[in-house]
Amino acid sequence: MQEITQWLERHQTDGVNLTLTELLHYQSKTAMLDLSPRKTIQSKLAGTYLAKTRGRGMEFDEARHYQPGDDIRAIDWRVTARTGKTHTKLYQEEKERPIFVLTDLSASMHFGTQFVFKSVQAAHLSALIAWSARKRGDRIGGLIYNQTEHLEYKPMTRQKAVLSLLNGLLKLHARSTQSPQVNFTEACARMRRMAHPGSLIFIISDFRQFDEQARQHLFQLSRHCELVAYPISDPFEHELPQVQVPQQVSITDDQVTRSLILGEEKTETLYRQRHQQQLAYLHTQLKQCRCQVLPISSGLSLELQLGGKL
Repeated sequence: MQEITQWLERHQTDGVNLTLTELLHYQSKTAMLDLSPRKTIQSKLAGTYLAKTRGRGMEFDEARHYQPGDDIRAIDWRVTARTGKTHTKLYQEEKERPIFVLTDLSASMHFGTQFVFKSVQAAHLSALIAWSARKRGDRIGGLIYNQTEHLEYKPMTRQKAVLSLLNGLLKLHARSTQSPQVNFTEACARMRRMAHPGSLIFIISDFRQFDEQARQHLFQLSRHCELVAYPISDPFEHELPQVQVPQQVSITDDQVTRSLILGEEKTETLYRQRHQQQLAYLHTQLKQCRCQVLPISSGLSLELQLGGKL
């Protein structure tokens, strides 16, 4: 608890509201993320990554026997003279990989019990990804939404792209209301229209609105892009709080109000089991969409979860 308080005081935040200071903090924490591609780069634009396909790039790969149709300008005259047979130089093409961040700041994300709101943690992680992409020279874009509006950012390489994304996080986090008009499925559909083949897409959400339509959108995205899902949850969602004396409390989602007995072993066990089942189902569905699934808690700093220094 003391570490949490010190972190919040050091970054001049309360864990509920979002500030630019805490987002700028992650500019110096880029070593916590590895953005190396895990899939073959499919974008046809020149960039900073070596693709497995061979072509007329800058990085020499190998020399092989000349074949009809090869560019005669690529003939390796030294190997040809040494072997007496015509050889051609092959190069690895350098291709670009745009990075997108889909950030969920909807109503269910505005919840937290120990460190920060899930929405604040989502913004922290989005900022870390953006700064990491900027450091590597990747183009960074994104889609940020709450339940009433969304903002889209086309991929750019300049630092201005990162600052625009951070400004969007601050803007939509502060404007969140309780009138749902934009949902997770719609955000996934918009991302399908934005992302080009070969993109790396980070999806940061609690996935409360994940449904069959959203699954289909993600599956279609995964056919041409690399997907990384960060399900964000609060410790309270995994297990009920411990109390010394059993007590009855009321819980509500603003539509339905129910009673719950804290400190009752049977209730605690049932609650824990149901949550584990829901979580396992979500992870299975995401993995079927070819997503890499990396759970994140809103109860601890990203430094403690990703191995960085405080």
